[in-house]
Amino acid sequence: MTRTIKYLLLMLITIVVGTYFFITCCSECGAAVTSTEPTTQKEIIKAPSATSYPFAIDGNGFAYNTNDNYNFNISSHDILMPLSAELTEGVSGLQSHLESNGSNVINVTGYYTSEEENNTAFPNLGLARANSIKNDLASKGFSTAQINTQGKLMDEMIPKDGTYWGAASFDLEEKSATADDDLKALYDKIKADPLILYFNTAEASIHLDAAQRQKVADISRYLDKVSDATASVVGHTDATGQASTNMRLGQDRAEFAKNYLMQNGIAADKIIATSKGQTQPIATNTTEEGRVKNRRTVITLK
Repeated sequence: MTRTIKYLLLMLITIVVGTYFFITCCSECGAAVTSTEPTTQKEIIKAPSATSYPFAIDGNGFAYNTNDNYNFNISSHDILMPLSAELTEGVSGLQSHLESNGSNVINVTGYYTSEEENNTAFPNLGLARANSIKNDLASKGFSTAQINTQGKLMDEMIPKDGTYWGAASFDLEEKSATADDDLKALYDKIKADPLILYFNTAEASIHLDAAQRQKVADISRYLDKVSDATASVVGHTDATGQASTNMRLGQDRAEFAKNYLMQNGIAADKIIATSKGQTQPIATNTTEEGRVKNRRTVITLK
């Protein structure tokens, strides 16, 4: 009897121990299986770093480099002021170099992105920015005859806090041997196909298409290069109403167009605004279609 009890106790102990290890091992296996199940992790995407292009020139006997440069807000051609001391120093040195080297020209390239809005009179926002830089240089004593401007699409530009840092580049080179011939060709082009604006009744804004914007750029370029050149802005009306009233209306429209050009960087003393009123129609005044053609403002070179 004692031996039987011992045998039963041994079997019970074996069963209990076996059950313990079975439960323990299965629990660990289950935990291990659970831990090896794939888990979904959110992909971490870092925001791209803002770009910053330096004011850097090295050529034709002049070298200067600073991380500071001309800066612009998104979709704006207005320079953010004030300029840094380092940039002002570089600009001053560049001015001295150009004064001593009359055959040199500085090429100013304004950058822009395809996501920006161009609300200027120029073909693209980059050219408008280059034109603003040109005007800043001119205010510091630079000759605009030694400044070339152009725009460049730079979609890799990334703003910081709504600002593009250093949205321009600069390059010194010798004046083109065909520069004078190029200016003569540009003059003939503008005279042959002037910029003509049409105004609706009570209209107080100007909206240019791509071809008209290019004409503004051409006129601005010619005025920069030829010191005594001026732009002629002439207002015309139809024959409706009194001649004296139409003369004043033509002048008002010419002044409006002049102010528009000034807002886009063309100097006031380079623009002469006059009126011809109803005296020079280009179409009949007996139809509305003809009168629309006569209500025009013509911008060309003197």
